[in-house]
Amino acid sequence: MKLSQILTQHIQVAIQELFNVTVDRVEFQLTRKDFEGDITMVIFPLLKLIKGNPIEIGTKIGEYLVANADEVVRFNVVSGFLNLVVSDVYYLNFFNEIKDKESFGFVSAAPNEKAVMVEYSSPNTNKPLHLGHVRNNLLGYSVAEIIKASGKKVYKTQIINDRGIHICKSMLAWQKFGEGQTPESAGLKGDKLVGNFYVKFDQEYKAQINGLMAQGKTEDEAKKQAPIILEAQQMLLDWEAGKPEVIELWKKMNQWVYDGFAQTYKNLGVDFDSYYYESNTYLLGKEVVQFGLEKGIFEKDPDGSVWIDLTEDGLDRKIVLRSDGTAVYMTQDIGTAIQRVKDFPDVGGMVYTVGNEQDYHFKVLFLILKKLGFDWAESLFHLSYGMVELPSGKMKSREGTVVDADDLMEEMTNTAGNIATELGKLEGYSAEEKAQLFKTIGLGALKYYILKVDPKKQILFNPEESVDFAGNTGPFIQYTYARIQSILRKANFDLNDATTTIELHEKEKELLKQIELFPEVIQNAAHNHSPALIANYTYDLVKEYNSFYQSVSILGEEDSTKKTFRVQLSKKVGDIVKSAFKLLGIDVPERM
Repeated sequence: MKLSQILTQHIQVAIQELFNVTVDRVEFQLTRKDFEGDITMVIFPLLKLIKGNPIEIGTKIGEYLVANADEVVRFNVVSGFLNLVVSDVYYLNFFNEIKDKESFGFVSAAPNEKAVMVEYSSPNTNKPLHLGHVRNNLLGYSVAEIIKASGKKVYKTQIINDRGIHICKSMLAWQKFGEGQTPESAGLKGDKLVGNFYVKFDQEYKAQINGLMAQGKTEDEAKKQAPIILEAQQMLLDWEAGKPEVIELWKKMNQWVYDGFAQTYKNLGVDFDSYYYESNTYLLGKEVVQFGLEKGIFEKDPDGSVWIDLTEDGLDRKIVLRSDGTAVYMTQDIGTAIQRVKDFPDVGGMVYTVGNEQDYHFKVLFLILKKLGFDWAESLFHLSYGMVELPSGKMKSREGTVVDADDLMEEMTNTAGNIATELGKLEGYSAEEKAQLFKTIGLGALKYYILKVDPKKQILFNPEESVDFAGNTGPFIQYTYARIQSILRKANFDLNDATTTIELHEKEKELLKQIELFPEVIQNAAHNHSPALIANYTYDLVKEYNSFYQSVSILGEEDSTKKTFRVQLSKKVGDIVKSAFKLLGIDVPERM
């Protein structure tokens, strides 16, 4: 049982006995650093039920707790706050309970618990993954792992945008300028090869627009009449009509991209349980639209298009089917959501990891699904996140000014290697061990830098700043973990004994208080869909550990009981860092 729960029970009895009043809940907060205490009870909410001076009320409760609760040894009252000093015995008992629990903080899913499906990545098959996709993937993967750790079954999925005019642009440019190139013949990953032709299309399109404008056309006319865009539009019609040679080219180039994506996902350390493809799902919503029309949820305009009027809900009218009967994105997303629950009947909610430019789209989608009567629609969440920008500004795929995900990971690994080599602590490492270490540090730096920021906030990404070995960075935390492993390698004595009799140093107590927060942090991070809560908790834990490390002797301690306890405490901190970083998709090195 948590300290707050234990104290709540004692305080409820105290209030009943002292004031003949029943309270349902007690409000706690951490004690401010400038007062003595480990946990603080807030008195003010009681004043609605108990008449009197908050200092007198707090003093009476404090005296009762010291006399009747083994956990409380001293107290002080400041204004309306009762600061409680908790006994060393409580913290030692807590530590002995959890010190050997590998899964401390993690909750197993109950057998009948509804599952959560987390969607992330959702790339287009006309270009490689870039820095924006990196944030999307890291967020979605981490949120899935955190929800799983909080006690729910989780499925990871993505929808791949594999159809449409943007896909045809790459296909057409390859046909025109590719000269039969393949990833093998070009020596390029397939997604990069296809992405090059997407850029090539845009270059050729702009040249044709300029040519037509030189002949007297307006810019608008030139954009519509440029031969290459007309050819791309025809190719899309041919694809929708199932023209064999177009379908064959589409399948071939998409497979090049999928092979490239698979390599990037593996390097990034993310995975999926299922895949959905827009080419399959864009038709799924049509029968749902028909059902909605019959139920009066949708309405048909004179031109045959189908809409839903959400003005009474504070939104607007939204089209769900064009007049020619073709699906729009909304139709596709309605059908896909329903199909997912059919495919995975135990799914009771979904998390969509999509940038904040789609906030309105998801408000509409979720509302439509509720109006269609799906009970699971109450448990849909848009994990909206801000864009990632570089010091040089926004990225543009068409112009080829994006930061490629593979190049970024390679750059991070190289940066980590340069810094680690400068620090000169790599004696005895083989070339292979160095390469693995640099990758662990580099990717850890990248992931931590992105995940420590609240998802809703925009990120200005600075690669060198992220690989700093000091401050709130991945490498700083990894270095502390490696330091702990070094202590454990040198500790040539039995670590199994329980310690119950020592007087705790204030730094030991502070560390134990921080450790105790871990299960609650996981639950909060899952509830808020925020890996930043895990990242920043881990940084606080490591800061607290480093303060402890600098304040007390560990292996040099002469008292064998204290020495054993301090090594055990170090080990537990290392275990939690490893567990927390696993939730962020970050590895930790045994040596640094």
